[in-house]
Amino acid sequence: MDLEEQQAKYAIHAACREGQTQKVDSLLHAEPRLVSRRDDDDRLPLHWASSYNRLPIVELLSEHRGFDVDAQDGAGWTALMIASSLKDGDELVDLLLNKSADVDVKTNGGQTALHFAASKSNLDIARKLLAHKASARVKDKRGQLPLHRAAAVGNVPIVKLLLESRSPVNATDMDGCTALHHAIAEGQGEAALTLLRAGAEADKRDNGGAYAIDLAPDAKVKSYIMRGAEEEGIVLGSR
Repeated sequence: MDLEEQQAKYAIHAACREGQTQKVDSLLHAEPRLVSRRDDDDRLPLHWASSYNRLPIVELLSEHRGFDVDAQDGAGWTALMIASSLKDGDELVDLLLNKSADVDVKTNGGQTALHFAASKSNLDIARKLLAHKASARVKDKRGQLPLHRAAAVGNVPIVKLLLESRSPVNATDMDGCTALHHAIAEGQGEAALTLLRAGAEADKRDNGGAYAIDLAPDAKVKSYIMRGAEEEGIVLGSR
């Protein structure tokens, strides 16, 4: 297939990326089956429209037969996962949830939309997902919960939200690291103290034998956490 043929074949994907709503409408009117056409990246028009937060186009696509709100691309991403990763994806998430998007679909790596909302510090989106019964207890293929992600980026409100949603505070990933290990390793002192107050076990070692406090990136972070823990009456382990 030469370049011109390829561009014609995937014109709807390009129109979705570029926000050309009328062109998408025209292409679908001429060939409705385009709604389920996959490109060389194994992505549907829906995936591209979601990636660029083209809300009117996603609405348009959803009105056509063959539209699958939970369709996954080659990496296992759904439109909801993509939307949950966007800083301004709230309205798109609302639309997809209203179309009955499945909140617990997993990527090829085992992540759910909630993992991505936590990673990107999207608090409102995390709330929406949990309100639609997303599980805070799903581990990805590295053994990480959304809580591990929220702790690593230091988002205290999401850490609290996930704990309130029954996320296990002391669950370990494939490296034996708890959310507390991740928080301290990334220098997220306030997130670490939040986890400790919630019952994080300070004497848990990772697979390399390290306590969480041993992973502090510098003396300042270590001192801040140790001082805060001492004020709470929490004893931290250390090699």
